[in-house]
Amino acid sequence: MPDISLTTLVLLCLAALVAGWIDAVVGGGGLLLLPALLLGIPQAGAAQILGTNKAVAIVGTTGAAVTYVRKAPVQVRTAVRIGLAALAGSMAGAFFAAGISNDVLRPVIMVVLVGVAAFVMLRPSFGTQAETKAPVGRARVVTAIVVVGGGIGFYDGLFGPGTGTFLVLALTAVLHLDLVTASATAKIVNVCTNAGALAMFAYQGSVLWQLAAVMAVFNLAGGMVGARMALSKGAEFVRGVLLFVVFSLVAKLAFDQWS
Repeated sequence: MPDISLTTLVLLCLAALVAGWIDAVVGGGGLLLLPALLLGIPQAGAAQILGTNKAVAIVGTTGAAVTYVRKAPVQVRTAVRIGLAALAGSMAGAFFAAGISNDVLRPVIMVVLVGVAAFVMLRPSFGTQAETKAPVGRARVVTAIVVVGGGIGFYDGLFGPGTGTFLVLALTAVLHLDLVTASATAKIVNVCTNAGALAMFAYQGSVLWQLAAVMAVFNLAGGMVGARMALSKGAEFVRGVLLFVVFSLVAKLAFDQWS
């Protein structure tokens, strides 16, 4: 584990707890966890930060996915198909991630966040309810596998932050799911993207395992609590949390970038 103070470790664990909750509700816990790691262990390289983020996130995402599968109407077979494509995409993205510098990460995250906020605000009814209860057509499933799985999976391996949020939005748009069901489906896919990227980062020796193990415990707790809250409170709650998280993180990253 890198040489960090007890205060920093406690703050990183709290960030992992909140990130797990956010990730379970709306996805995108990495948008909190990744900046926290960048600030907490500035001596680490970008690849180590990305790899450690994946090692932490996969634990909380798995816990949330299990909770959702047990209690939400998830089409597990479709989710697994998309997830396998996402796993391959994330491994490919992680392969190219070693050359990314820390200076690139912050502005990329900011642009991503602003785009997500604009989309959700311009579509106030987006994901508040499923557009259709009919079985999803083959063409939409194929589109979800290729575009959502492969494309977002590649992004997850290359950068990572916001992947869960993008999955929720894309699954809602392509498969016409409500936000709660999309969040549940996204968790299964996100487990696969995390696994693919983590495998590549581990192979490259870019994971701080001791730090990740400590933070993962808190991320798991946050993920399981967040999944239960999303299921009980519904799509409007998920949408509200999504907008709050996005605007808060944009403000924080903008301050860090230009202060």
